[in-house]
Amino acid sequence: MSNEKKPHIVVKDMTLAYGSNVVQHNVSFTVNHGDVFIIMGGSGCGKSTTMRGLTGLKPPSVGTVHYDGVNFYASTDTRDRLRRRFGVMFQSGALWSSMTLAENVALPLEQYTTLAPQQVRKIVNLKLALVGLAGFETYYPSQISGGMRKRVGVARAMAMDPEVLFFDEPSAGLDPVSARRLDDLILQLRESLKTTMVVVTHELASIFAIATNSVFLDPVTKTAIAHGDPKTLLNESDDPRVIDFLTRGEGRET
Repeated sequence: MSNEKKPHIVVKDMTLAYGSNVVQHNVSFTVNHGDVFIIMGGSGCGKSTTMRGLTGLKPPSVGTVHYDGVNFYASTDTRDRLRRRFGVMFQSGALWSSMTLAENVALPLEQYTTLAPQQVRKIVNLKLALVGLAGFETYYPSQISGGMRKRVGVARAMAMDPEVLFFDEPSAGLDPVSARRLDDLILQLRESLKTTMVVVTHELASIFAIATNSVFLDPVTKTAIAHGDPKTLLNESDDPRVIDFLTRGEGRET
């Protein structure tokens, strides 16, 4: 069996801007099938905006995004069709406070499928079990911890069995133990579901724990200046900006 990596998402010469304010320009990178792909860089470099470009929330001013060779922005119909294959976990979790955990996870299934209620309930129970929350179906978001709310966000993102899971700063606001548990969950899901993961983060512990590939966005030049496994970049990059970020300014050990 071939171990050759197969491109899943190919970004070419993408420019993202808000009016005259260019966030990133001429960004190109490839996410392979099965990657845990990190979009990394310092604050204000455009990590979340780049993820919005990949998910259709912020169309690029210039450039292309292809999923398995299909131009994501070819038409509204194409974009909508491909987005059904995505799952997104937003930074805040974005749960509805007036709905139970089960109701939150069920929302995309009820909105985008014609499944019977008992089928939806079965899928919801499975997804919550996958993130370690079996038995919490009737709880409300206010009744659980921040780390648990993040896991509910993951369960909802997985509801439609997506081919790509996007995570926007998944560890934000979590204590180190909860953050590590979430990292472990991402790795477990990748192993069991064979889903491509795209993660926006600046947390070094998470980057080195879960990444298989990455792009580094520079806030000064406003473009991508490095690609690859962060561990390899740490050992082999000769760019001081990349080393400074990956060592928190302490420099590489000699």
